[in-house]
Amino acid sequence: MTDYGHDIDLRSVVRGAAFAPSLVLLTALIVIWAATGAGYFWPMWVALGLAIPTGLWLAVRWAWRRPRGATRRYAMQASISVVLVVTAVLVWAMSGGGFFWPVFPFVGLSVALALNPVFLRPGQRKLQNRVDELTRTRSGALNVQASELRRIERDLHDGAQARLVALSMQLGRAEERLADHPDSAALVRQAREEATAAIRELRDLARGIAPPVLADRGLVAAVEALAGRSTANVEVVGHLAHRLPPVVETAAYFVVAESLTNVVKHAPGARARVTLSQDGAMLVVEVADNGPGGADVTASGLTGLKQRVEALDGRLEVHSVAREGTVVWAVLPCE
Repeated sequence: MTDYGHDIDLRSVVRGAAFAPSLVLLTALIVIWAATGAGYFWPMWVALGLAIPTGLWLAVRWAWRRPRGATRRYAMQASISVVLVVTAVLVWAMSGGGFFWPVFPFVGLSVALALNPVFLRPGQRKLQNRVDELTRTRSGALNVQASELRRIERDLHDGAQARLVALSMQLGRAEERLADHPDSAALVRQAREEATAAIRELRDLARGIAPPVLADRGLVAAVEALAGRSTANVEVVGHLAHRLPPVVETAAYFVVAESLTNVVKHAPGARARVTLSQDGAMLVVEVADNGPGGADVTASGLTGLKQRVEALDGRLEVHSVAREGTVVWAVLPCE
């Protein structure tokens, strides 16, 4: 079982392992350059060659976080164009300057970016408009559904649950008054116990629909409350500048809830960390643990989470390597 640090999670370890060989190679070349008398700093060309795929990877990763469809395609083209232009400028500067020839790829890529929407065929534009319209209407339907679920939760909490609590209290008083009639008192006691069980089930049902703390205090407070109830050692790291749409908060909450449930069930004694952050218009949720790993990503719980997230045009990934822990990573659009 790997050690779980406060500043290092599994994703950062994977990224570090991916870039480590490049750093070792570059360091070795710099040592060779220095040992052979320094002079012209030729290792910079190797550094540029190593930086290009890294820049393209970061560009694609950034674009992939945009909403699906034309927005993502446009972001992909724009981010790759930026990497290519920056590469051309660096090559120009490293080769001694002179005539600023990178202006030509800059103009060409800019024109291609500007003409991106023009080359969509009319049928494609019509289809894209239809997709955008369906996305907006689906978003509205999901928001209405989230609002209705929260209304149902409040009705259960303030209506049926409150009445059952009052009934349980009245049955308790009736039981006290029937102390001289044991048979009748036993029946009343049984009824009070059933009412108490019904209250507990109703409370669990309401919490499963929409936790009250989520509606009242927001996602971070709800996740902190969830971590406090968990039997696992859970650390919550997150600060959101403002409240998110109800449907986004609900989806993110259940991603954390299901992930922590899996930690308790499959990795008892493991420590977990929940990270909530915003990357532009995207909410990033990450739940990492230092358990035994090897999680079944096709399990019904994780599949349900994936479908819930994808319904909002988000993405959910599960990275679980044996003896290296598990990371559940979700990205949800906030707009």
